[in-house]
Amino acid sequence: MSRSPWRVRSWAWVTAMSIAGASTLGVVLMSPHASHAQPAVAVARGLPDFTDLVEQVGPAVVNIRTTERTRGGQRGGGGAGPEMDEEMQEFFRRFFGVPPGQLPGQRQDPRRQAPDEEQQRGVGSGFIFTTDGYVMTNAHVVDGADEVYVTLTDKREFKAKLIGADKRTDVAVVKIEAAGLPSVKIGDVSKLKVGEWVMAIGSPFGLENTVTAGIVSAKARDTGEFVPFIQTDVAINPGNSGGPLINLRGEVVGINSQILSRSGGFMGISFAIPMDEATRVADQLRAGGRVVRGRIGVQIGEVTKDVAESLGLGKAAGALVRSVEAGGPADKAGVEAGDIITRFDGKPVEKSSDLPRLVGGTKPGSKASLQVFRRGNSRDLGVTVAELEPEPGRRAAVPESKQTPTPSVVTGALGLTLANLSEEQKRELKLRGGVRVESTEGAAARAGLREGDVILSVGNVEIVDVKQFESVIAKLDKSKPINVLFRRGEWAQYALIRTAAR
Repeated sequence: MSRSPWRVRSWAWVTAMSIAGASTLGVVLMSPHASHAQPAVAVARGLPDFTDLVEQVGPAVVNIRTTERTRGGQRGGGGAGPEMDEEMQEFFRRFFGVPPGQLPGQRQDPRRQAPDEEQQRGVGSGFIFTTDGYVMTNAHVVDGADEVYVTLTDKREFKAKLIGADKRTDVAVVKIEAAGLPSVKIGDVSKLKVGEWVMAIGSPFGLENTVTAGIVSAKARDTGEFVPFIQTDVAINPGNSGGPLINLRGEVVGINSQILSRSGGFMGISFAIPMDEATRVADQLRAGGRVVRGRIGVQIGEVTKDVAESLGLGKAAGALVRSVEAGGPADKAGVEAGDIITRFDGKPVEKSSDLPRLVGGTKPGSKASLQVFRRGNSRDLGVTVAELEPEPGRRAAVPESKQTPTPSVVTGALGLTLANLSEEQKRELKLRGGVRVESTEGAAARAGLREGDVILSVGNVEIVDVKQFESVIAKLDKSKPINVLFRRGEWAQYALIRTAAR
């Protein structure tokens, strides 16, 4: 596997080629009677000229080169150059006459590398955001590097100091010792619009000061836990990572971070980290070398349209609480598995990915309000936010009980065989009640229930034992989907049992 720091996500998405057509040639389509009536097709706007932007922002964009020290006289198979895939090797061989395994300007030493000798590791991009030498880039560009070198457009090269890197957002800050440097202007991401022209400057394949342009194709694209990416069709390739995404006002609105590709090269979709989030991270890295985030101790999932309707929630919104950390802030606040968090500290939670960002941006130790939807009603809870640990910890699995109560067969159309939980099982699972699924068939099996699941509520009614379950089921309208909250292992989720013919 290549050890280049470039991040390429190979998602099996099929993308359509955009057709430049008349707009590329600057053609203006008019109706036959344009001089007397409103044109059938609006007059096309002239394409933007990026030359002034390049002159304005270009000097603040840098090339970042990382190295590592060889251990024991060789690295991997003992090759002298950085590891590159076949496509990159062929690219440099054809256009630069560079032997395989080398980058432009790199000399290949036929002798074995001496112990602890610096060896090129990868290249990326970055930009200066303060005149005294602070440079922003991607965390994956500098990850694992022994040395980081920053080259300016005037060819000055500096050895940089890593101030800090945050893998969760893929933002890093390095510092070079210089003053009076050109720096970028930070733009307002909230004013960025889909369809707006943007430009990127970076070092694709190590070719520094390369300019590409395109439009914003989507905003708030959820591909990461903490980052609502800006999606563009700007040509971004390996080596562009860490470079700026620039609007027509010459402001940096994002950090180019990822590409969506099946081959490792540009295929029409790329992603940038919004500068509002990147700036918050960079400020914390400069202040303390790390990012401090809040946490409340819940595992969450999406709320589907069918589940929202069956619960009476109104619309598919909020974050479904799948599990609650024992003794954590949410547990102390009274949050339960199966709750749907709809607001955090007064801010709406439209989708589950909103919650980690809202909580993560809250200072640990501060008090916040939670609005949860539980069994048909909303309630407000108070929670004290804790600090998110650097790496998520593992949780111990719940041991199975040795006691197995006598099963109780539930007749009818559900197809469930259930058993009461023993007191030992309740203690182990930290539950007040619930019934264990012994077997499923028919409607319950089609809904996804299976042996070992623990049913916690049915039709928004909390279940204590098998007898109560049968009583609740008897009163429900079987012609409508029956919502069932169940727990599987550490996770709680909803299933919809449909007994009526569809």
